[in-house]
Amino acid sequence: QVQLVESGGGLVQAGGSLRLSCAASGSISSISTMGWYRQAPGKQRELVATITKGGTTNYADSMEGRFTISRDNAKNTVYLQMSGLKPEDTAVYYCNSRIRVYSGSYDYNVYWGQGTQVTVSS
Repeated sequence: QVQLVESGGGLVQAGGSLRLSCAASGSISSISTMGWYRQAPGKQRELVATITKGGTTNYADSMEGRFTISRDNAKNTVYLQMSGLKPEDTAVYYCNSRIRVYSGSYDYNVYWGQGTQVTVSS
């Protein structure tokens, strides 16, 4: 079994910062891409940022320059440093990871965390 556990969400004023963390645990062989997505009320889930095992990053246009994704491969953990937060960044933030597990054979599966609420007040 594999679990992704997020932490670091909360309430912050506009212009403030938060750092989200997501730790993967369980029967993990290796992890390729890790990322963050978010879903605001009444909207579809959208990409925030992704990072490969080698450290190549990709950001949604509206987040680039304000958000920074990073990872610690030794800890199977991905981070999202958010700065210059705006009320429109209010959403549930989900961690996503493509993880290689063994269940008779080695396969990559996509896993999601339970989500962490980020609320930005104006």
